[in-house]
Amino acid sequence: MAPRITPEEVASRRDTILNAAKWCFLNFGFAKTSLDDIAKRACISRTLLYKTFSNKEDIYTAVFRHWLISRHPLAKAAVAGDGTQRERLFEVCRIMLIEPWADMVGAPMAGEFYEVCERLDPEIDALHHKIAFECISAILGDELAADVFMKSLDGQIGDDPSVPVLEKRVRLLIDRFT
Repeated sequence: MAPRITPEEVASRRDTILNAAKWCFLNFGFAKTSLDDIAKRACISRTLLYKTFSNKEDIYTAVFRHWLISRHPLAKAAVAGDGTQRERLFEVCRIMLIEPWADMVGAPMAGEFYEVCERLDPEIDALHHKIAFECISAILGDELAADVFMKSLDGQIGDDPSVPVLEKRVRLLIDRFT
């Protein structure tokens, strides 16, 4: 009889799979990433991979959900946290934009990452934007200003800046809005 694994071990295996899959999707792209690639990167069998996820689309959606949605409690905490308006706004931007950008920048297939997710599960991206807007609006105290700020933020990654450049741009925007 096979030994039973604990819920913590199941969660750890899931995290390992999601991190391996994120690396594969960012480096090979969705179309060229195989379940074998993910299993090898995660150091597990394909059978074990299928026991955790039903197919590649399921894995991709889980990667995107885990990667973005897990940030929401931290962003909400930053809104209510200590610090000036500028400091709290930067913390939200760091959590919701800069850190995810740092994970992607320079990866060969990073450009398609959002596009594929929007096609497979548009609700994840919509929820991420909604939470970001709520956090920024709460800090700025003005929904119109928050909308303009969000649109300005979205424009800052169009030329694939390095993380330090993105941080400088975000700080400049924050200075203009606070």
